[in-house]
Amino acid sequence: MAIVVIGGHSRSVGKTSVVEGLISGLQEWPWTAVKITQYGHGICSADGAACDCATADHNWAISEEKDRSGESDTSRFLVAGATRALWVRTEQGRLAEAMPALRQRMAAADNVIVESNSVLKFLRPDLYLTVLDPATADFKDSAREVLDRASAVILHDSTSGDGAAWERVSLKPVAQRPIFRIRPPNYVTPEIVEFVRNSLALEQKTDSPTDQSFFGMMNSGIKRTAP
Repeated sequence: MAIVVIGGHSRSVGKTSVVEGLISGLQEWPWTAVKITQYGHGICSADGAACDCATADHNWAISEEKDRSGESDTSRFLVAGATRALWVRTEQGRLAEAMPALRQRMAAADNVIVESNSVLKFLRPDLYLTVLDPATADFKDSAREVLDRASAVILHDSTSGDGAAWERVSLKPVAQRPIFRIRPPNYVTPEIVEFVRNSLALEQKTDSPTDQSFFGMMNSGIKRTAP
């Protein structure tokens, strides 16, 4: 089993498009795609707009996408080729309460790709890619706190100098990591796909019974198997 997490420093920097592109580019890996949305006071963390993410009787909810129209983010995952797409909705700061149920669904998957920064508090993926856009000044605390865990950086290529400078945020933790420059609407280049493919193949070869990854710790009886 491969676990990939896609995060980003702010809203609307292309995280969903990166997940979509990787699913499409890595068709040899059957993917369960997960989108995690946190909400509070009627505002969605995904885009900062008013939303209907909240449920009246729960602090969290997990729903499986069935629609293939491509109109929602999870629907786009299915259109890209995911075998299954899940939408996890939680109140701000309460993702931990949804994790047991999410772990059960992930344990039944062949491979998992998750759009989230906050989920890194609860699992150790094989790869974590972070999407950075210098034109967007906001840098979420959740992204800054896990920046040093990034396996690689997907960086929007600015045509106007270096773009915005992020205040009180140092990029030194990823200075030595691979950096892939993109120009939307092309969010995933062949080089990114090949990096992920090769990294996951290497991870499979080096996996061992003493692996300390998420499923190694939580479900020692489950072994990862490459497709």
